[in-house]
Amino acid sequence: MDKYTIVPSISTFFIVLSGVLVAIGWRLAIKRKLEQHQKVMFAAAVSALLFFIIYVSRSVFQGNTEWGGPDELKPYYLVFLLFHIVTATIGGVFGITTLTLGYRKKFAKHRKWGRVTSVVWFVTSITGTAVYVLLYLMYPGGHTKPVIDAIFG
Repeated sequence: MDKYTIVPSISTFFIVLSGVLVAIGWRLAIKRKLEQHQKVMFAAAVSALLFFIIYVSRSVFQGNTEWGGPDELKPYYLVFLLFHIVTATIGGVFGITTLTLGYRKKFAKHRKWGRVTSVVWFVTSITGTAVYVLLYLMYPGGHTKPVIDAIFG
């Protein structure tokens, strides 16, 4: 791995981990193991936050990877990427809302939000992993200018 693939690999690990932890946490909630559920969901949130911090830092200092696949697939990739970005944004907002409701002990609302949030987060985790596979494994692309260079450059 080179410097352009190690950071995306690490960030993708954390988004996958967050999805797996959400699945485990959901199962613990169904089994009414609520103390364990809370701990696992907190770990899932930390994992998602680590992903976000790494992703934003990489975008600022290293830049994002351009599409490296066939030109005829680029429009499909861009639609897929937009779908991922929208679900990630919604998932983040829903996640914060769901966590807040849980910590405020508003459990009826937490359960309702949690069901939707979990599904949105699974989609986000899966599509994020697919974006990684497309950009770094199937069609390695070029690299854009880091945001910090574009601003101060």
